[in-house]
Amino acid sequence: MDKATEYLQAAQLRPVGEAALMVSFGNTIDPEILRCARALVTELEQHPFPGLLEFEASYTGVTIFYDPLVLARSSALPEDHRLSRGYREAAAKVKKLLDGIHFTAEKERARIRIPVCYGGDYGPDLQEVADYHHMTPEEVVKIHTGGDYLVYMIGFAPGFPYVGGLPPEIATPRKKTPRLVIPAGSVGIAGSQTGAYPLETPGGWQLIGRTPLVLFRPWDLDHPSLLQAGDRLEFYSITPKEYEAMAAKEKEGAGK
Repeated sequence: MDKATEYLQAAQLRPVGEAALMVSFGNTIDPEILRCARALVTELEQHPFPGLLEFEASYTGVTIFYDPLVLARSSALPEDHRLSRGYREAAAKVKKLLDGIHFTAEKERARIRIPVCYGGDYGPDLQEVADYHHMTPEEVVKIHTGGDYLVYMIGFAPGFPYVGGLPPEIATPRKKTPRLVIPAGSVGIAGSQTGAYPLETPGGWQLIGRTPLVLFRPWDLDHPSLLQAGDRLEFYSITPKEYEAMAAKEKEGAGK
């Protein structure tokens, strides 16, 4: 039995309020747990049940939102004063979907290359990260661009990727005082994670660079987020001149 199947069989369901349930596959950041969450999301997409409203995947599971009245009306389950009929019906349907998941060998997805202009105005915290680890900025960039990265989830802001796989040599705590404004595209480090801000927002990550890629694309209704959970990433360094040229091209594409 592979690790993903073990996590799948150990899945825990519990209610979240009156109209949602959470499926948890574990409590650690693990690619095999992500595999379980992605498999359940696929099942929900392909086999939605009456009353299903939406679902969101996280690092360790999936939260499923439903209409309890729709589910209760269609339920043949007996009364149980401990849990609502709507929740029990939703849980029964989700368990059936979980039982239908069978893992096969996954074909490795192509890596998405993310250009980053490191340091200077684009990465104002690069020197701070380097000083924290008693390195040079160039060493931090070399390590960051050499990592093997996996997108675990999209959250915080539309299109914001939470990325695992940061080499531990450059893991750095968040800033003690968050910035009120961080430019879109800023690439940062927070603890053992790295990621990129898709929109101009507040934030406390250590900013080491910026990508010219537009990560959130609301005009693309089918794929508004450039990155998705399960994507493999690699970062590569570009010059300020290359950044400006790529940014101009991205802006031109956004206007079409």
